Amino acid sequence: MGLLDLLGLGSKTGEIKNFIERGAVIIDVRTTGEYASGHIKGSKNIPLDQIQGKVHEIKKLNKPIIACCRSGARSGQATSFLKQNGIECINGGGWDGLQRQL
Repeated sequence: MGLLDLLGLGSKTGEIKNFIERGAVIIDVRTTGEYASGHIKGSKNIPLDQIQGKVHEIKKLNKPIIACCRSGARSGQATSFLKQNGIECINGGGWDGLQRQL
């Protein structure tokens, strides 16, 4: 296991595939402007600074969550927060890299 794995940024292709097969929702935690400049089709944009207020809405989805952002740092923060609130979530990393895995 490398440093990136420890930070939740390592290769997780199998885990992402498993989440997608189970109907995961992709939440892009970048700003609205960043999201508008390009995003994964079908993803939901909930900026990181709004995640805390959207926990109940996310729980109502009743699906696993794949969080993404530009590089994986903000989605890592979102993943940690969502897990602490009982939501099954993984950090998908940067949205463009995640898109290539889908």
